[in-house]
Amino acid sequence: MRLQVRRSQERGFADHGWLVARHSFSFAGYHDPEHMGFRSLRVINQDLVAPGAGFPMHGHRDMEIFTYVLEGAIEHRDSMGNHAQLRPGQIQVMSAGSGVRHSEANPSASERLHLIQVWIQPDRANLRPRYAEWTPTPEQLASPKVLIISNDGREGSARISQDADVYRVKTAAGGTISHDLRAGRGLWLQLISGEAEVGGVELSPGDAVRSEDAGSFAFKSSGPVEALLFDLA
Repeated sequence: MRLQVRRSQERGFADHGWLVARHSFSFAGYHDPEHMGFRSLRVINQDLVAPGAGFPMHGHRDMEIFTYVLEGAIEHRDSMGNHAQLRPGQIQVMSAGSGVRHSEANPSASERLHLIQVWIQPDRANLRPRYAEWTPTPEQLASPKVLIISNDGREGSARISQDADVYRVKTAAGGTISHDLRAGRGLWLQLISGEAEVGGVELSPGDAVRSEDAGSFAFKSSGPVEALLFDLA
């Protein structure tokens, strides 16, 4: 399997004081024509939000958006009437569809918020907006590879309107995690924490690899790691 590497330090960077962000793909003031997305995957932002700060109410449409909390808490409000706070390991999923407004804030007065936000283009426009949350079961917490996002909600995953499977990879000790990529699909692996090796490529936190070659993918580590693995039509 041929791999292309996207190093953490090559990502877009923005420091707004209250927000420090890394962008895997072109976003806001960061534009790189070589990194506009990958298949239906349009945004992977890794954000640090200062205590008491956040994103004020703003609008989206025709995008599947999910936020994975790594540290702290996130407080969500939207024009559909949803209001929730999520903690590490939880995921909020929002289909912007025909149009929705939302805000995302760090409700803590002392603790930073660390999150990954992902945008995936939907398989059709003008869907009815919807919101959902994903909280791992004890069995899912203990599993090194868990399906968290899919287009059909199988295995207890959250559902989006796109042929995209997203797995949370997380281990407390070293080992090897495998994934088989079918012909015609693409794989993106975003390493969040820890050190790992894939196909002879050494990865550090924030690094990513991608491939469009069918075959077996082996993700190896000698210690704790956390990552998101995307299998995309």
